[in-house]
This record gives sequence, structure tokens and C-alpha cells, in this order.
Amino acid sequence: MQDSKRPYYDFASFLSRYFVGKVQKISIHAGFTCPNRDGSKGVGGCTYCNNQTFNPDYCHPDKSITEQLVDGMQFFSHKYPDMRYLAYFQAYTNTYGELEQLKAMYEEALSVDGVVGLVIGTRPDCMPDSLLDYLAHLNRNTFLMVEYGIESANDDTLRRIHRGHDFATAVDAIRRTHERGILTGGHLILGLPGEDRDELLRQASVIATLPLDMLKLHQLQLIKGTRMAREYAENPDAFCLYDVDDYIETVIDYVERIPSSVVFERFISQSPRSLLIAPDWGLKNYQFVERLRRRMRERNTWQGRLCEV
Repeated sequence: MQDSKRPYYDFASFLSRYFVGKVQKISIHAGFTCPNRDGSKGVGGCTYCNNQTFNPDYCHPDKSITEQLVDGMQFFSHKYPDMRYLAYFQAYTNTYGELEQLKAMYEEALSVDGVVGLVIGTRPDCMPDSLLDYLAHLNRNTFLMVEYGIESANDDTLRRIHRGHDFATAVDAIRRTHERGILTGGHLILGLPGEDRDELLRQASVIATLPLDMLKLHQLQLIKGTRMAREYAENPDAFCLYDVDDYIETVIDYVERIPSSVVFERFISQSPRSLLIAPDWGLKNYQFVERLRRRMRERNTWQGRLCEV
């Protein structure tokens, strides 16, 4: 069983294996686009996507990578003056470019004083072997994690949300990354149209078989200006918008099926209220985590309890 106070493997515990003291991720918008937006695979992006929902104010492509990192450090440093930082290439698809361009961006971030590693968010269909070979070299000298947007393990759902790749593509990218010794993360959305609790738990057992080091989960959020928001307005019964208690139960059921070696970095996303249609729980992340841990203790359960891997 996991620690009685933390019945799942949390991100702070994970980072403590690599660093002494506080480490904070700083988001970077490096000006990338996405093959699902620029016409390579499609236009308009995934049906749920509005990138404004997760870019902090200091994160803007008009600024250099160095400027964004320095601004982010100033934002956090008042609380922890001795904090160190991970440069988080977050917005859009951060491996979607020429190799030399990508090298220059990553190495600029690592050259900023106080930056002790990289986290690179991307799509599984945008990771060529040539880039993975370079990242494997970089990984020998710095902390590095690659996060893949999996979103769902159901190909029907991936087509429905206009994702532009199938689940097999995600499996292949994750395995190729893991084989090079690079920390590998995955992102999943719970509550996509057509996916009920039974389907999510089926997927959890599939995700459990992948060589992942980290998972991020979050509830489906309907965001103004997206295609999914229009679909919801036309057919709300096709969607599963959790209330917070039902979502906590679903997350616990999911976590029970994931190996205890996989770190859970987060369970919810918090979009700006000015953009959010539903669900609006009015909870901060720490408040949700407190409720989740309390409920796991009440259920006397823990991460991996029902894992069959």
C-alpha cells in the first residue's frame, strides 16, 4: 500500500528522487503550431482545444524563451527564493519543427541560470527517431521528460474528437521514448463523448501496460469557441460532465488500476472562468487533492490495488 497520507504516487515525491529542495515547472510558449491546425493533418485542431486555457500570463510567443523563463522565475521566486526550475515546453506541439531549430530552443532554455531540466509536451505523431536520438543524448546530462497527449485509448473517440492519430501511434511513441531511457509521460481526458465509466476503466487497464513514468488526468471541460462546445449545445446528452464527487470516484477507480510505479502529476485542469462553459466546480487543485486523498482513505484503497499488470 502507498503511504497512508498519500495513497498514490504524487509528483512532489517523484521530483524528490531527482532534486533536493523546491523545483517548479515554468511554461513556455515557443511559437509552435500543430499538424492538426496547419493543414498537415487537419485544420481547426482537436474539437476540445483552446490553447488559451492553460497558458499563464507570462507565457507569450512574442517573448524569447529566455525572457519567458526569467518572467516565470520572477513570478515564483517571491515565495521560494532558492527554487530551481524545469523549462516546460507546453503550448501546442513542441517537437513539431526542424531538428536544428528544436535543438537551439531546448539548449537556450537549459542555458538560463536556475533551469535544471526540460519537460517537453507533444503529440505522439510528432516524434521522429532522429529527435529521440538527440533527446537521449541530452538526457545523459540533464533531467528530461517527454509528455505525450494520448487523450484516449479508444480509436473511435480519437476520430470523434478529430485527434489526427490513432492509439497505436501513441503506444509506438511511448515505447520508443522509454527504450531510450527517457522519462515518459501521458495525458488523458476523462469524460470525452461516448466514454462511460466502464469504458474508462477498460482503458485504464490498457494504459497500465504501457512503459509510462507519469500520468496526467483531467476532467473534460467545455471551452467557449471550440467545436466541442457547439456539439454540446446541439446534443448535451452525448456528454458526461461529472460533478466533483462522481469524478473523484471515477479517478479513484482509475488509479486503482495503474501500477504504483507511475507518478500522477495531476487529476484536474482549471480553465479560466471567462472561457469555461462547464463543469465549474469552484475548486483549486490543492482542494481537489485533499478531497481525493480523504476519499481514498475512506475507501481504504490505493494506487495499483486492482492492477493486473
